[in-house]
Amino acid sequence: MAWLPTATAFVFLPFIRHHKGVQEKNDSKAFYKFLYMSLVLAVFLMIVIIVEKCLSFSKSEYSVTTTLMLLLLVFLPLGVVVQEEHRIWKAKKQQHMNNPEDPPNPNPKPLNIVTVMKSAEPSSSPSSGSSCFKDMLRAPKRGEDHTILQAIFNLDMMILFLATICGLGGNLTVVNNLSQIGTALGYSPHSITTFVSLMAIWIYLGKIVQGVISEFIIKRFKIPRPLMFTSILLLSCVGHLLIAFNVPNGLYVASIVIGFCFGANWPILFSIISELFGLKYYSTLYNVGSIASPIGSYLLSVRVAGHFYDKEGLRQMAAMGLKRNPNEELNCNGGECYKLAFIIITAVCLFGALVSLVLVYRTRELYKGDLYKKFKEQEESTINTVVESEPAAN
Repeated sequence: MAWLPTATAFVFLPFIRHHKGVQEKNDSKAFYKFLYMSLVLAVFLMIVIIVEKCLSFSKSEYSVTTTLMLLLLVFLPLGVVVQEEHRIWKAKKQQHMNNPEDPPNPNPKPLNIVTVMKSAEPSSSPSSGSSCFKDMLRAPKRGEDHTILQAIFNLDMMILFLATICGLGGNLTVVNNLSQIGTALGYSPHSITTFVSLMAIWIYLGKIVQGVISEFIIKRFKIPRPLMFTSILLLSCVGHLLIAFNVPNGLYVASIVIGFCFGANWPILFSIISELFGLKYYSTLYNVGSIASPIGSYLLSVRVAGHFYDKEGLRQMAAMGLKRNPNEELNCNGGECYKLAFIIITAVCLFGALVSLVLVYRTRELYKGDLYKKFKEQEESTINTVVESEPAAN
């Protein structure tokens, strides 16, 4: 499993070509079709998981549900692709019939619009000849393009990074140890499989729902996006407390809540990075934000949850007069295995929520304005340049 993704990339290298993207008129509609199909698939799988928990499926019923899943996963999206390609082909054919004297140019010259995009960049960006270390502590305004070091050493990034460690670290503790948590709390293997599947679906739904809700709230009420990040940290505390106090059947609810929060964390994190530090070095800053995930996982999953789980497991073995053999797997049973760990994780999440409120206060002026104004201006400038350059290009 470790080498397969890399091997797959090398196998398909000969087929990959660099090409210029072409924006089709119907692209957004096709995208929404794919999105709606994925949502229907997620809801369908969730219903099947819940029904399977209550009833036992026969072989024929499994065949029906699998066929429906493949229909939603493979054949319907493939149908959208075929339909769109056919529509494009018909449009080009109709255009050629209407203008037979003007055959399409197979090698059109690209229009020179680079100068427009460069002129739209903030004047505060360092010149290409200056050292990246020279201006790393003199960051431009929020929302303008930062260099990598300007963003990394920015107080906003440090606050966001710390809050993300607190949030993702706690969520990953549940995601990575969900099966072991269920075993320790006395759930059956079938139940553990159920809420592991539910968590996977809600991780996806968290990514989708967060994007829709946060954009609506920002555009309608001008509320800073970091405040949504704060609300997700607070919501995840509910899931952690359900595990800490071993509420009856609480792990089902916790798997849904934590899954949703874990999924919603990522798009919020990356959206905030793009909005505060610009898009010029976004690909690098994207990965800088991702580093918070393994750091949080190590601190809370390994050093906190793992430590207290082992400590309680050894205490239970000592109470039974047993000694642990070298390399023997340590098992812990009961609510005490994770109680103290998740109380600590809840406190860490609350601390992360308080830290994120500082970022909410610092960015309130940025989100009161139009976040997308500069992109609209760049797009208008690009369109105007294309129109003016068309006679020369032809």
